[in-house]
Amino acid sequence: MKLALIKSLLLLGIIVFISCKSTRATTSEKSFAKGADVGWLPQMEATGYTFYDTDGSEKDCLQLLKDRGINTVRLRVWVNPSSDKASGHCSPAETVAMAVRAQNMGMRIMINFHYSDSWADPGKQNKPAAWANHTFPELLNDVYQHTYNVLMMLKQAGVTPEWVQVGNEIPGGMLWPEGSTKNWDQLGQLLNKGYDATKAVNKQIKVIVHLDEGNNNAKFRDFFDNATAQKVRYDVIGLSYYPYWIKSDYKDNIADLENNLKDMASRYDKEVMVVEVGGEDTLVQNTHDMLIAVIEAVKNVPGNKGLGVIYWEPQGARSWSHYPLSAWQKDGRPSPALDALKD
Repeated sequence: MKLALIKSLLLLGIIVFISCKSTRATTSEKSFAKGADVGWLPQMEATGYTFYDTDGSEKDCLQLLKDRGINTVRLRVWVNPSSDKASGHCSPAETVAMAVRAQNMGMRIMINFHYSDSWADPGKQNKPAAWANHTFPELLNDVYQHTYNVLMMLKQAGVTPEWVQVGNEIPGGMLWPEGSTKNWDQLGQLLNKGYDATKAVNKQIKVIVHLDEGNNNAKFRDFFDNATAQKVRYDVIGLSYYPYWIKSDYKDNIADLENNLKDMASRYDKEVMVVEVGGEDTLVQNTHDMLIAVIEAVKNVPGNKGLGVIYWEPQGARSWSHYPLSAWQKDGRPSPALDALKD
């Protein structure tokens, strides 16, 4: 009788262990963000662009993305943008509307604050026109209020983003010249204002600080060592990874990306995420294989600190945007490259 009882208990223990292990694996897989930045989508639809599935049937773009494993949407927000088709829109109101639509599709939400009226990136970090003549103390207030107000608009619409980016690709800082990395003390204060505003709306939102060239460890160490010295508050290190823009193939530097991801996670004890990635639309297999490799690199970060991978404007077809790194075909259908994101 005792022997039978012992065997039963051992069997029960094995079943519970396997079940827990399976649950952990499933939960970990489910929590991994596979995303798309779709800031151009409303403009594309407004100008009559039509999206089709592989069978030729017309379908909502977000559904097409969801069908390919995408569970997260990243949305940029500008302060007072123009109505230009490709370099305008993305106002707070438009961003809120898109966030509601994406959330209703079951998507997780990331909001990307550019703190500009148009594109902010390593080559330009122009202040919004309304802030152009503001003193530095006024700029601190501008960053706080803009961040807080947009997030409150989202909250009132029933949306709480999972992540908020304070600045977009800021290796040289933001809100130049006051927030340049030549003025690290001031840049640190601006970043902390964005962090504080975010946490004032919801402490659970994770704040991201984002640089380009995710394979460039020296660039990241230099920036985040300075951020540490300035006591900058953030939760996640965001990376862009575009082999196309550094004129290389992903096979030449995917190991550098993975090593940098691991180094950032351990050196600064932060979570990490590839918040922008893309490959040339004409090189379908290469882009597919690159995405597989990038996902693997992020998942290989120890301690489940690799949060996810987001494709930048996969739906932004070259015929509409003239952008060479979308994942959309000439016939309005998704590129097979996106199948890399399927579970």
